[in-house]
Amino acid sequence: MPELPEVETTRRGIAPELAGAIVSTVLIRNARLRQPIPADLGETLAGQALLAVERRAKYLLFRFATGSLLVHLGMSGSLRIVAADHPPEKHDHLDIVFGARALRLRDPRRFGLVLWQAGDAEHPLLTGLGIEPLGETFDGAWLHAASRGRRTPVKLFLMDAAHVVGIGNIYASESLFRAGIDPAKPVGELGPRRCARLATCIRETLQDALAAGGSTLRDFVGSNGAPGYFQQQYFVYGRDGEACRSCDTPIRKRIMGQRATFYCPRCQH
Repeated sequence: MPELPEVETTRRGIAPELAGAIVSTVLIRNARLRQPIPADLGETLAGQALLAVERRAKYLLFRFATGSLLVHLGMSGSLRIVAADHPPEKHDHLDIVFGARALRLRDPRRFGLVLWQAGDAEHPLLTGLGIEPLGETFDGAWLHAASRGRRTPVKLFLMDAAHVVGIGNIYASESLFRAGIDPAKPVGELGPRRCARLATCIRETLQDALAAGGSTLRDFVGSNGAPGYFQQQYFVYGRDGEACRSCDTPIRKRIMGQRATFYCPRCQH
């Protein structure tokens, strides 16, 4: 699933190219995503200028004068800017056309979302979301205060969007390795110093992934069609049985919250 760096990479690719452009038409080839694409989306958007492209957690928000289009890339979705007359492929379900160019959604598994929210109200899917890990207010002090009294394993706490948004399996595993923290350690047992270290490592891991263009997961590509390369820098994720890059101890794998978790038993405690 595209995680925060992949979604932010997509936003950064789209925003400078299409901000201010006017929608000429919308082509819906297959509306059957996780929830149906609104049938009247073309009538809603035609003639409107795209004011801004924003991100909240793993959602993209396309701001228009009359509301916002909320897009989630699901398990394998991607958005690309293509020539409006470029022939669609099998899994190209939606085009938002801006004159000679189109923003094209490809989603082989159809787990994505394209939903319209009229007016200035926040979409219900965004209510109750936690703090942005790249935001100014996310730091060790916040993490320490938010985790007091909790017995939840630190990895599962980080992956819970009600606490922190956008940190999926890959970046939680990589951040915890950098911080030297066992993924199973109860988050409430982390002291102020370790919380500060973890918050810094989360920010650094996400920023490094952004600089590398994200990770290639299944069919993920950026808005220009280029894959991400952060997976070449993984310390632990997907490397079970391989030597730790820091101490040569074999990386281990365990299941936590029905997800594979990778860690070094020597470096992380």
